[in-house]
Amino acid sequence: MFKVGDKIVYPMHGAGIIEDIEVKEILGETMPYYILRLPVGNIKIMVPVKNSQELGIRDIVSEGKMEEALGILQTCKTKMDPNWNRRYRENLEKIKTGDILDVAEVVKDLFIMDREKGLSTGEKKMLNNARQILISELVLARDIDNKQAEELITDCLKE
Repeated sequence: MFKVGDKIVYPMHGAGIIEDIEVKEILGETMPYYILRLPVGNIKIMVPVKNSQELGIRDIVSEGKMEEALGILQTCKTKMDPNWNRRYRENLEKIKTGDILDVAEVVKDLFIMDREKGLSTGEKKMLNNARQILISELVLARDIDNKQAEELITDCLKE
């Protein structure tokens, strides 16, 4: 179980800091919830403590793993399915894992594809979402602000 002050990642939403653990009654069921504040967008989320493991909640990554993720942004595009529908589903599955390396790969591949031939509206939204997830974890892992994290990711993608 996590405690107040822990930095954690909530897959599909990003990284945040547990501000509190509150017992709430929702839909007639009383249980404890993590009150999670995400640095990107300053959003607050309630996550049921009992579901945290199945939701994929995890600690933020180490500096070594973050370096590995940033390194992925500098590699060549991986082979992606030419069918946008299958490609979208594959990328969504990668984001759902909550693994920072998978998220970095989605950001890199969609960024390159957008530069080369453009993205559909759905894939542009996915790129934005994956990028925000990556930024949120980078902010907490390196103790930097959003602007610095965005610049670092942009610099890695340019190389």
